[in-house]
Amino acid sequence: MGMFRLSKKMVYALEAVVDIAYNAGEHPAQSRDITKRQGIPQRYLEQVMQRLVRAGVLKGVRGPRGGYRLARERRRITVGEVARVLEDADEAQDPLAREDISELADRVVRPLWRDLGETIMKELDAITIEDLCQSAHAKGVESQSRERVQFDI
Repeated sequence: MGMFRLSKKMVYALEAVVDIAYNAGEHPAQSRDITKRQGIPQRYLEQVMQRLVRAGVLKGVRGPRGGYRLARERRRITVGEVARVLEDADEAQDPLAREDISELADRVVRPLWRDLGETIMKELDAITIEDLCQSAHAKGVESQSRERVQFDI
């Protein structure tokens, strides 16, 4: 784990995974529907989805009714896991990763940031996609799924 940085792609990945979990119907979710619901640019979304498939968070389903499903139940996928998949996806250079930083940055700021990053990841590892779906439901976010009732059990 390098330094924690919330990137655009990380946010897109989380939105996409929660969208798939929250709007799951009998057919796999199609990226154009996720784009429509969440406003994620299609070119970013496809890259993000491929990474999530390779990491075993999502499953790609081929064919005319193809798209994406969660690879596991939503209570078994953590936010931390999704964040790690996208950690290095943004090209933006981390200013603390440079070789030529000062002694103060190297010995004081960098370790502080690293510890903070580890704390954040521990927190994110304790939150599941199920938790985020519950939260969306509690906050009245619209869902395409007929399985919404399962939240009330």
